[in-house]
Amino acid sequence: MAAGRLLSDAEVAELLASHRDWQRDGDRLVRSYEFADFVEAFVFMGTVAGVAEDLFHHPDWQNSFNRLTVAITDHEAGGISEKDRQFVELVDRLG
Repeated sequence: MAAGRLLSDAEVAELLASHRDWQRDGDRLVRSYEFADFVEAFVFMGTVAGVAEDLFHHPDWQNSFNRLTVAITDHEAGGISEKDRQFVELVDRLG
């Protein structure tokens, strides 16, 4: 799959202004979640995995019981790209 178009710093700032739970960490976007329990966290991870497969754009993540951290970057493009924007927008629609 081809790399996405890299976003400018202004475009990243605009994206983060619209999706305040996400933060920039260098060349990636990161969001942390806390759920009621492990099962709720794992169900959410499964739903996000479906989004990632549809986009063919997969996050790095860490899960510890009811906590989940999701990080996304476009390794092929070398930074934050249009693919990351799509991922963030779709994941935030999940609730």
